Amino acid sequence: MSTLTLRIPDSKYERLKSYAKSKEISLNKLFDELATIALTQFDAKTRFDVMVAKADRARGLELLKKLDDA
Repeated sequence: MSTLTLRIPDSKYERLKSYAKSKEISLNKLFDELATIALTQFDAKTRFDVMVAKADRARGLELLKKLDDA
């Protein structure tokens, strides 16, 4: 496990502390959850970009036309 030092404005720290308290979790757990969300979004975008790179543009447009016609 690693340690991360984060410098943020005091006002933001207090708001995050209040948010964690409202969820009845520690700040550490809150940041772990936020990191999981960020990494999930990054992974989804990466998978999408790979799919786009492999995609057949003509076939995609053909499918969109079918949807429009329906």
